[in-house]
Amino acid sequence: MLKFRQDVAAVVCGASQGIGREIAKSLASQNIEVLAVSRTETKLQSLVEEMKSSSDKEHTYFAGSLDSQKDLSELSEFILSKNKYGILVCNSGGPKAGPLTDASFENLEQGFRNHIVANQKLLQSVLPFMSDTEWGRVINILSTSVKIPIPNLGVSNTIRGAVAQWAKTLSLELGDKNITVNNILPGYTETERLTNLISAAASRSGKSEEDIISLWKSKVPMKRFARPQEVAEAAVFLCSQNADYISGINLPVDGGRTGTL
Repeated sequence: MLKFRQDVAAVVCGASQGIGREIAKSLASQNIEVLAVSRTETKLQSLVEEMKSSSDKEHTYFAGSLDSQKDLSELSEFILSKNKYGILVCNSGGPKAGPLTDASFENLEQGFRNHIVANQKLLQSVLPFMSDTEWGRVINILSTSVKIPIPNLGVSNTIRGAVAQWAKTLSLELGDKNITVNNILPGYTETERLTNLISAAASRSGKSEEDIISLWKSKVPMKRFARPQEVAEAAVFLCSQNADYISGINLPVDGGRTGTL
């Protein structure tokens, strides 16, 4: 049975849909207060109502873009003012697909802002509380490209790898404060992002989307895509007290697809 601290709250980014939404809901089901962050206010409102129906905590949301310096500063100030967030889930949509050689400076800069810069700002917002309580959890939702680059996702491969090294460095710096920092590496997961990638792959290859789906599933030993809830369960475990001595790792949730240990 998983054990959770009830005296800390969680910040969950990218919470309006997909993996982020399932993580927020799963944490709320463990009676952990959640601050859900995303750009789409209507989806956040429905999420908060759903979470309130499953727990007695005062869940809330922040509607804004991590790419906006103004929004990020307002979110940071809000987190600091509450001084109660001991769990941070960094989760942001992947950069635009395409070969790295075709990527513009703006593509790379935006990816760096959305991930490294935003993650760093959010970390510094939760760190005072984590340091005072000598306990914390930082979870990054990345990609199996951290282990093996994925063709046609050049900017994503680059930025995800940078975030993984950022996280490993933090795990070394924060370990003596009982703050763990870990990365979840989802494989093919039934999200809007995957739907868009399938559509793009079909357009490039001239194949049907059904053919692309069959091809990609054939590469997974379990012959199916992950459900967002399955990735969320891995993240929730790393947020629990049961994972007190797990830090600095990359955890693939990919049905065994990634061809490396």
